[in-house]
Amino acid sequence: MKLFRLLRNKKGFTLIELLIVIALLGALAVGLIGALDPFEQLKKGTDTGTRDLVNQVQTAVIRYYSIKNRMPWCADTGVCGADPAVAEILSGPVMNVAIANMRAAGELKDDFETIQAAKLDKIFVYGVAADNKIEVCYEPTAKSFQADPNTKFDPADGLVMGAEGDTCKGHTGDAGVGTEVCYWCIQ
Repeated sequence: MKLFRLLRNKKGFTLIELLIVIALLGALAVGLIGALDPFEQLKKGTDTGTRDLVNQVQTAVIRYYSIKNRMPWCADTGVCGADPAVAEILSGPVMNVAIANMRAAGELKDDFETIQAAKLDKIFVYGVAADNKIEVCYEPTAKSFQADPNTKFDPADGLVMGAEGDTCKGHTGDAGVGTEVCYWCIQ
């Protein structure tokens, strides 16, 4: 009997109170997940990885040029067959030669194409050997990356970043606001 009185006088939370607190925490968690937009977070992660690859390719071309004094898509004789001047993807024929040359020079890892196979078709390279110019671009999928000031397009062809390029967000294309294809580029 004394034990029963002792337990009865003990202060604590009832089962109902605990269930109410758990329900409130659950409602807050659902609201937080909705506010963070998990799919947008996944897109940001993918875009960050692709942006790193774009930077890696661009710096590899620059390092190759500083060592060999020619662009990686040019032959050892210095004669260039074709520049990747029109939206050459990394898995395209001109860039296949360039990647092989950069791997041979040690500017890219030997298994570069194997590791980055899923992203090679998403990255575009523009280059002119005569001008020693290289531009590497990709199309961002995350909203915050599309709003980045470096995400541009050229109204003439929608690809090359130039002085006339406008930021992607808010631009009125032929089909309306935000209909232009936008690319994040470094040069």
